[in-house]
Amino acid sequence: MKNSFRFLIACLGFSLFSFGCSEPTAEKESVSVAVVTETKPDMAAIKAEIQAIEKAWSAADNAKDANSLGAFLANDAVSMSANSPMAVGKAAIVKEMEAGFASRPAGQTVSYEVLDVFGDDKLVTEVGKSTRMDASGKVISTGNYMAIWEKRDGKWLCIRDIGYSSTKEN
Repeated sequence: MKNSFRFLIACLGFSLFSFGCSEPTAEKESVSVAVVTETKPDMAAIKAEIQAIEKAWSAADNAKDANSLGAFLANDAVSMSANSPMAVGKAAIVKEMEAGFASRPAGQTVSYEVLDVFGDDKLVTEVGKSTRMDASGKVISTGNYMAIWEKRDGKWLCIRDIGYSSTKEN
C-alpha cells in the first residue's frame, strides 16, 4: 500500500508539473475597428448660398420692401444696429426696417458683400461689408456686419444680426 500511495503521489505531482509547464491555449479575439469619417461642409458653396441671399436682401432693401426682408428672418431673430435699441423678433425687426425706409432719401441703394463664412451646414456666421450709395451712384457710407444664419427646414434664416455704417468710405 505504501508503494501505491507513493505511485499516486508521484502521478499527481507529475500531472501538476505537466499542467503548470504547459502553454495556455491562446484564445483568438476578434477586434473590429469602426472608421469614422467626418464629412466637412463645403464652405465655398455655403458662402455662395449666403451671397445669393444677400443679393436678394439688397434688392428687397433697395425696393424698401420690409415684408420681403422679413422672409429671410427667423421668428426669434435678434437685430442690433448702431444707435438703435435691440430689436427682438421678426415683427420688431420688420417694424425697425420700415421706420428706416421712411427716413431714407429717394434713390439711395445698398449692397452687401460676404467676406467670410464659418460654421457648418446647419449654423453659419457671416462676416460682411455693406456699401450705401446715393442716387448718383456715389458711395456715401460703408459698414461692416455679422449675421448668424441657421438652416431650418432646408432654408437659411437669419437668427442674429449686428452691423454699423460709417460716414466715410472704408
